[in-house]
Amino acid sequence: MGHDQHHAHGGSGNVLIIATLLTLGYAAVEAGVGLWAGSLALVADAGHMVSDAGALVIAAAAAWMAKRPVSRLHSYGLGRAEFLAALINSIGLLVLIAWLATSAVQRLQEPLPVHGEAVVVTAALGLLLNLAVAWLLSRGEKNLNTRAALLHVMGDLLGSIAALASGLVISLTGWTPIDPLLSLLIGALLLVSSLRLLRQALHGLMEGVPLHLSLEEVGKAMAAVPGVISVHDLHIWNVASNQVLLSAHLVIRRCDDWHRVLEASRTLLHDRFDIEHVTLQPECLQPQPVQWHDRPVGQQAP
Repeated sequence: MGHDQHHAHGGSGNVLIIATLLTLGYAAVEAGVGLWAGSLALVADAGHMVSDAGALVIAAAAAWMAKRPVSRLHSYGLGRAEFLAALINSIGLLVLIAWLATSAVQRLQEPLPVHGEAVVVTAALGLLLNLAVAWLLSRGEKNLNTRAALLHVMGDLLGSIAALASGLVISLTGWTPIDPLLSLLIGALLLVSSLRLLRQALHGLMEGVPLHLSLEEVGKAMAAVPGVISVHDLHIWNVASNQVLLSAHLVIRRCDDWHRVLEASRTLLHDRFDIEHVTLQPECLQPQPVQWHDRPVGQQAP
């Protein structure tokens, strides 16, 4: 069974690599043709494809780095590199969007000729490529990475359709303003995903509570564990996007109950919130009557 699981994960990784290479390769073609044909819509669609491929590369690289063993200098490993890479990626995308928006406004004010036929052919080929990549991903292993990649490809499909529509309108009517208008539409779609990526990157770097978790909900659930009176100094953060850590102080009634409370709390956090890396410190409301002395037993204090 272990061999089958290894083969499945390897197959999923190969599918993602092939999809990423195809996407990046054709994005370069689209960008080159877009600059030659004077089509901002093609350049915008190429930028969208690069952003999606970049997200896949970042996820794959971060997953590889997260598997690296901890070291003397990095006791948590290198999982946080995912957030740093996402931050760099999102900033680069915002720069691209600003250039697209500025160029589109200039094109609306001073229209330039666009080779509509070249745009149609390139966008149509891009649409076919995206359909092929979507089919490839749908045939692969169904896991979180492939589902996320499939969603990215669906976004690329919309961009290719917009660029194709731009080329068709220009070829049939000669109305060139459609190109910068549709490039602004693609840029708006790209802006939404870029801001979302930027938010996640900054939130992770600032050690914020993972966005899918509620600090209040987790705290109330932990306080409801039998034997727990209250919870304080609760902290939840990410080392990597899929690695959640938690630490807290638990006030309990009796120190003798700690082993049972600890196991119940760990089970709760794992089963309900999918948190595995947990550090909990007990605080006994009524500590046991054990006294420690720095003198032999039976010796009277002076």
